[in-house]
Order: sequence, then structure tokens, then C-alpha cells
Amino acid sequence: MRPMMFRLGSMMFLEFFIWGAWFVTLGTYLGQGPLHADGSQVALAFLSQSIGAILAPFLVGLTADRFFAAQRILGVLHIAGAALLWWASQAPSFPVFLTAIMLYMLLFMPTLALVNSVAMRHMENPEKQFPRVRVIGSIGWIVAGLLIAWLGWEQAHRLELTFRMAGAASLLLGLYAFTLPDTPPLKRDTQTSMGEILGLDSIRLLKSRSYLIFFLASVAICIPLSFYYNFTNPFLNDLGVKGAAGLQSLGQASEVILMLAMPFFFARLGVKTMLALGMAAWVARYVLFAYGNVDTGYALLVGGIILHGICYDFFFVTGQIYTDAKAGPRFRSGAQGFITLATYGVGMLIGTYLSGMVVDHFTVGGVHDWKGIWLVPAAIALVVLLVFLALFKERDVRSAAPEPV
Repeated sequence: MRPMMFRLGSMMFLEFFIWGAWFVTLGTYLGQGPLHADGSQVALAFLSQSIGAILAPFLVGLTADRFFAAQRILGVLHIAGAALLWWASQAPSFPVFLTAIMLYMLLFMPTLALVNSVAMRHMENPEKQFPRVRVIGSIGWIVAGLLIAWLGWEQAHRLELTFRMAGAASLLLGLYAFTLPDTPPLKRDTQTSMGEILGLDSIRLLKSRSYLIFFLASVAICIPLSFYYNFTNPFLNDLGVKGAAGLQSLGQASEVILMLAMPFFFARLGVKTMLALGMAAWVARYVLFAYGNVDTGYALLVGGIILHGICYDFFFVTGQIYTDAKAGPRFRSGAQGFITLATYGVGMLIGTYLSGMVVDHFTVGGVHDWKGIWLVPAAIALVVLLVFLALFKERDVRSAAPEPV
């Protein structure tokens, strides 16, 4: 089984290396590069993620589950994606770039589900083995950031090379995918409803008041989350931080450590405390960013980045565990798809659009008021936290905690 875990881990490493190789520095490339995009245009480019997340269930649900082997679809999507990334790196104008990146994310976002499907189908015990493989994906993201920092592409204003690096890795994964174990469709001879594809059968979970509060909080917390993904790298580069992409990889490093420690914390704190701590970390992160700088406040910047582990794992991973426990075996897959559609689709879409408006509002003569910008998502996260604490009532679901990995 060890060779299989190595093969699946290699797949996961490349998957997240590709994403991290260009996504982290996208805002800096657009705002400070040859395209001279404003905040609203940067947000529009990041909307490609949300649009891809919304449409991904259609592609996976209508093809991988019914007609074609998952590893073959994965290969085709990544090979086509490599060409689109190369095109994006040479785009002479923002509209051309936006077209390329929108098309690319329509192909890439479904691959996130496909790599999970391929991995879990070839594991004897996915509950124990999948976290180990998934962590290798986070390591791929970290390596991409460190490589960009080591090569100095941010300081040299050569971030178009990040798309070419990602394109080369996408071509490699596309070819490698055809060597992965066969993962044929499971529903070839069954009818799949649109509700099943979108996970809408899981809407029954919203009848529970506590789950409804969690669901709405998940959508709302993605609004401040969008500020982090879209504008942290431009913010750090604007302040003069050297190797900003490499510094941001500390966030993924903390995510890896805390992901491995999740069973320990979950068993001792429970779902409400974990979710609340995750939201509180978003408030703290943006306050640290608002008052951080490259001189006396550099530690504040580092602290805000390192909080990513608590921000992401304590809220989103805990939320996945909570959703799994509430849904039960029958609705498990649909429920996870439903919450992903709501957060990375709807929530991130709203947040991305709003973040662009806020950045433009606090930008005068090309100069950003980063303190004002970051205090907006801090306030939003604080409101979400207070409403959640007041309304969320749930029995202890610690029995749903994952086993140690």
C-alpha cells in the first residue's frame, strides 16, 4: 500500500502546487504588473474561483460519476489547463487575461473533487489515510510559495512566470494522471438528479436551527476570507515585504500542523468552541494586518499569517466534521458538496465582489489605506462571531471527531 500512497501523494502535491504557484500572487501581478488592474478588476479575476466552484458539481456529477474514469478526466482538464495558463501569462490586456483565467478555473475547480475521488477510491481506510495524503497537497502549496520567494519574481516584477511554472506543473500532472490507477464511474447505470449533483437533497439539514445558524455563518465568514485570498499578497508587497509569497507559506505550514492536531483539539473543545475560535482568529488576523508594518510591526504581519491554521482548520475543517455528523451516511457526500457550493461558491462570490469595492474605496491616487481596508473584514468577522455565539445551540458532537492520523 505504501507505493499507492506515494502515487496519490504525488498527485495531491502537484494539484496544490499548481494552485499555489499563481493564485497567491495574482492580486500583485494584476495591480502592480503590466495590466495595471484596479481593485474591482482584481476582485473580478478572483471571482473565477467562485464561478468554477459553482459549476464544478455539474462537470463532476455529470461526467466522472456516470461516463468517464476520474483519472482520465483529471488528465484532460490539466493538459487543457496548462495551455490556458500559458495564454494568461502572455495576455496583453486585462480582458484577455480575464477570459483565460475564467476558462482555466472552470477546468481547475472540478479537479479538486476529482483528486479526492481518485485518492479515496484507492485507500483501504480513507478516514485514516486521506488526511496524510491531503497534507502533502498543503506542502505542495508551501513549496510553490517558497520557490517564488527564492526566485525573487515579486521584486523583479516577473510574476507572469508564475503562470508558466503552474502551466508546466499542470502539463506534468495531466500526463501523470493517465498513469494513476483506474477509477471508473460508480453510477454508470443509474439516474442522477440535479438535486443529487448539487447536493440539494441535503437542504433538509437546514431544518435544524443550529445547523442553519452554522450554514449562514459559513457563508458570511467567507466574505472576510475573500479579503485575505485576494489582497494579502498585494498588501505585503505594497509594504515592501521581501519574498511575500514565501512569508505567506507560513500560513499553510500552520494549517498542516493544526490539521494533524485536529483530533486532539476537537475531543477537548467541542464543535461550538472550535467554530468560535476559528471566527475569532479572523478578527484577530485583520486587526494585526491593520496595524502591522515592515519595521516595528513586522511581528504583527507574521502573526496574522500564522493564524491561518486556526482560521481555516478550526472553522472549515470543524464545519466539515460537523456537517458529516449531522448528515449521516445517506446524505454525507451531498451535504459536503452543498456546504462547499454555498461557501466557496456563493460566500466567496459575495466576498470577492465586496473586497474589490472596499479596496477601491480606500484607494486615493493609487495609494492604499490598508488600515481602513483591513478593519472592514475584521468588523464583518466580529459581527458574524457575535451572532453565532448568541444563536448557535448544539449538543456535543465530539463523537464525530476524526481519529488521530
